[in-house]
Amino acid sequence: MADDVRRWSDELARDPSSLVFLQLGEALRRQGQLEVALKIALRGLDRHQMNADAHDLVARIAVDRRDFARAMEEWETVLRIKPAHLGAMKGLGYVCFQQGRFEDAERFLSKAAAGGAGSDVSNALATVRRSSGGMLAPTLPSEAQAEDPQYLFADLLVDAGQTALLLDASGYVMAGVYLDAEGTNVAQDVGAQLSGISDEVLRSARHLDIGDWKAITFETQAAVVAMAPGRDNSLMVVAASRATPLGLLRRLLERCADRAAVWLGVERNGGDRQ
Repeated sequence: MADDVRRWSDELARDPSSLVFLQLGEALRRQGQLEVALKIALRGLDRHQMNADAHDLVARIAVDRRDFARAMEEWETVLRIKPAHLGAMKGLGYVCFQQGRFEDAERFLSKAAAGGAGSDVSNALATVRRSSGGMLAPTLPSEAQAEDPQYLFADLLVDAGQTALLLDASGYVMAGVYLDAEGTNVAQDVGAQLSGISDEVLRSARHLDIGDWKAITFETQAAVVAMAPGRDNSLMVVAASRATPLGLLRRLLERCADRAAVWLGVERNGGDRQ
C-alpha cells in the first residue's frame, strides 16, 4: 500500500488534473490520514466538480470525520449527478440510520435495494424496519433475543459484514458472535487470541504516559476492527468489511459498548432482564 501511495502521489504531482486522486484519497482514508485525504479529495473535486466519485470520496471521508452534514450534502450531490449511484444511496441510508432517522434510512436503502445492491443492503433494510421506535438508546434487545447472549448485539449490526463480540478478562466469550468470511462463528478462537490484550494495551499506554486507553482501531487484510475496554475488565470487539467508514465503525463500537454495559449491569444484579 505504501508503494501505491507513493506512486499515486508522484503521478498526481506530475499531473494535478489526474483522476488518480480518487485512489490516493481512498488509500489515505483507509490509513486513517483523514485530513490529508480530505485535502487531496477537495483539490481533486475543484478540478472535477461534476465527477460523482469525487463527491462520493469526500462524503466517505466526512463520515470518518463524523461530519455527517457534509457527508449527506456530498452524497445528495452525487445523486443529482448520477441518480443511480448505489454507493450514495447506501451512504445516505447508513448516515440516516446512525442519526435515528429511520424513515429516511428506509427510503434510501429501498432505492439501493431496488437498484440491485447486495445482501448487505437487504439486511440493513430489514434492520431499519425492525428498528423504528428508538433503537438508538442503549437498551437491551427483545426478551426472546436476550435469552441467548450471542444475539445481544444483533439489532445493532446494520451490515452483513459486521460482527460484535464481548470478552471477559480471560478471553472467554460472554456475548455476541464473530463470523468469518464463510459465516462460521469463530468467536472462541478470536477470544483465545485476544486473551490478555487489554493488559498489554494498558501497559503500553502507561509506558508512553498517554493515560488510560479508551479505544483502538486497526485494519487487517480481511476487515477493520475496533476494540474498547468495558465494565468488569471486559473487552468489546467489533469488526466490519474494509469498505466500512471508520467513523461508522467507531459509532458501532460505542453502541455495542453501551449495550454491553447495560447487559453486564443486569447480569451482575441477578440476571433479571424484566
